[in-house]
Amino acid sequence: MTDFDKRVNDLKAKERFDFYDLCQIMELLRDERGCPWDREQNHKTIRKNIIEEAYEAAEAIDTDNSELLCEELGDYMLQAVFHAQISKENGGFDMEDVCTGICSKLILRHPHIFGDVSVNNSSDVLKNWEAIKQQSKGVKTVSGSIDGVSKALPALVRAHKIGAKAAKVNFDFASPEAALEKVREETAEVSEALALGDYKKIEEEIGDLLLAVSCVARLAKVDAEEALCRANDKFTERFRSVEASALAENADISAMSEEEKDLLWEKSKKNA
Repeated sequence: MTDFDKRVNDLKAKERFDFYDLCQIMELLRDERGCPWDREQNHKTIRKNIIEEAYEAAEAIDTDNSELLCEELGDYMLQAVFHAQISKENGGFDMEDVCTGICSKLILRHPHIFGDVSVNNSSDVLKNWEAIKQQSKGVKTVSGSIDGVSKALPALVRAHKIGAKAAKVNFDFASPEAALEKVREETAEVSEALALGDYKKIEEEIGDLLLAVSCVARLAKVDAEEALCRANDKFTERFRSVEASALAENADISAMSEEEKDLLWEKSKKNA
């Protein structure tokens, strides 16, 4: 029996597994005798998977589904192990390096636990965390801090983070109401761009409008991403009600007048 076969049989015989077992399984899957699909993958081909798994874990949290969350966290953990194994095979970092990095970071950024710094509350903790983060990354300017905001983040999340960093040097609107004035200004500019029919200008002005809206949300202490998610859910539920009402009347929504659609929409709002 080869070492590969022995390791496979040992894992098959287990009823419960630990993190080391997960790393072993991924190593076996990437082995020349392993899974053809897993062996073909690289960092770029599975890039989207880590994002999808993060969102699926977030959905499990949102729905208070602990059983699903347990499963989705496993899927998310798999992505970290997968990337580490690919790197290891190419002479780069391995899973131990990943664990060493995050453990070292946690120790460094919690000097009130692993050092002699005193804190009074969670706000102090966050201030220390950010200061240590900037120092460790050699960031000395606000622009440098903004550059550190990942471009892979959802646009609304990134807008919030960029705005918050600029606000630290008082480069911000004075209030949500002041930001709302900017929204009105940008709305007018979108109207002008639409009248011109210039696609690039329309895109630019809509981007400016969305950025201004994100500033209103941030200054009002509202999470714009969560607010939009809730609005999406609300629209979905109301549209489902509109469609159900139309079907009950044997009506075709697409053939309805605007007035008829509005009546069904208002009805769905009252029934919500």
